[in-house]
Amino acid sequence: MNIRDSILTARRLKASDVHLESGSPAMMRVRGALKPFGEPVPPTDMWRAAQELLGEQRWGEFLARGSADLSLVLGGTRCRINLYRTLRGLAVAARLLSPVVNDLRGSNLHPELRRLVEAHTGLVVVSGPTGSGKSTTLAALIEETNLSRARHIITLESPLEYIFSNRTSLIRQREIPTHSPSFEQGIQDALRENPDMLVIGEMRSPEVMRLTLNAAETGHLVLTTMHSATCAEALNRIVMSFPAEIQGSVRAQLADCLVGVVCQRLEYLESEQLRIPRCEILTGSVAARGTIRAGTFSQLSNVIQAGGEDGMWSFDRYQRWIDERRDWVRPGNAVDVPDELPPRPAQPPAPRARAPVARPSDQSIEIDIEENVDLAELARRVERKT
Repeated sequence: MNIRDSILTARRLKASDVHLESGSPAMMRVRGALKPFGEPVPPTDMWRAAQELLGEQRWGEFLARGSADLSLVLGGTRCRINLYRTLRGLAVAARLLSPVVNDLRGSNLHPELRRLVEAHTGLVVVSGPTGSGKSTTLAALIEETNLSRARHIITLESPLEYIFSNRTSLIRQREIPTHSPSFEQGIQDALRENPDMLVIGEMRSPEVMRLTLNAAETGHLVLTTMHSATCAEALNRIVMSFPAEIQGSVRAQLADCLVGVVCQRLEYLESEQLRIPRCEILTGSVAARGTIRAGTFSQLSNVIQAGGEDGMWSFDRYQRWIDERRDWVRPGNAVDVPDELPPRPAQPPAPRARAPVARPSDQSIEIDIEENVDLAELARRVERKT
């Protein structure tokens, strides 16, 4: 089973992820559980497929680094792919993305999250464990804005995942390192490009976190993601990424610019045969800002419990909303789009049917016309011939 075939099989089985490794059968995550499919993949096939995916230039970078990220269309499905080397050889982890970008309702998220993108400035963090749907929620927030507000949105991602169409908003998507060498450079450039909303795919380093906080303080709405199990843990991780001597000022900066934090987990609804996100939502209320400034992040769970009027949701309260909801939106059929890489063999064009050629009729009439002939006489001769 090659990479394209595995993606086609995964889409048919409604799997979310595909894992391939040299000498092992494909593993697919269906409803959150890994299941094997097919025969072991020969190592030579894996290396050949990886070279086709990356191309000559990126293949050299992969050999030097040992891993590579990219997003492309395979088997009619857009995928986020990570290639990496292991003890057994080459491995691939592919996440199947939705063929369309949904808004909050289409992503089965609570409409209360709309308040996060109604702000004009500040910081919104979408967090959760790996594979919890952070990118989908981030895309839903962007699309919610795109459908209702005229804003200039710049996204910085590595790699690009969801592809947006300009609707009410103007969206400019940049991939790291294709369109900018780093997140740091991309953020600095974006601040000169007149954005209303800046989307940073993931905060991966203290420098990116510093620039993100600065952007949120200077009149921009900034959306980003990070890994964490709770909202409190996400904020604590941001602060703890900085040296101890400046953590107090970082907490004050974070409290001043915070719009909200969403932490989510994906759960499977057996009754609906559907995977949906269950969220914890923290908003930048007075109580939340004071708790962040004091550095007592363990108290944020109490703030969330008491913050219903401020748009906050605990996991338990969100679960009750899930139990009461009945109008779930189910993913539509996947839309086939042309593959980006590797190209499919071109089919020879079908022969074009030739138009029939008019031929002279067997009953053609031949008349010799003399010079200076009388037209009335010519008409009589025609009548006699017919």
